[in-house]
Amino acid sequence: QVHLVESGGGLVQPGASLRLSCLASESIFSYRSMGWYRQAPGKERELITHISEDGFTYYADSMKDRFTISRDNAKKKMVYLQMNSLKPEDTAVYYCNVDQWGTHHWGQGTQVTVSS
Repeated sequence: QVHLVESGGGLVQPGASLRLSCLASESIFSYRSMGWYRQAPGKERELITHISEDGFTYYADSMKDRFTISRDNAKKKMVYLQMNSLKPEDTAVYYCNVDQWGTHHWGQGTQVTVSS
């Protein structure tokens, strides 16, 4: 069982940037995708972005101009989410996900709050 731990969330002002990190308990060599989701209060969890093992990326339309996913290609244990120009509506719990061909691993989430 792969364990994922997110970090890097916090309280920031509108317009700020944050970089979230997700650390896996072991190197992940085979997967369909590694990605980030978020869930705002009272809303369903939504996909932000993911990256395939081959390096192809997908972004939700509403976030592709401000968010960037990256990963650690050496140790294969980290995935990152760079978030720029944050808005109050980006406030949510952000979750890391690894899809190993139908087996989904989730982190516990990290809170991001954007407020002045």
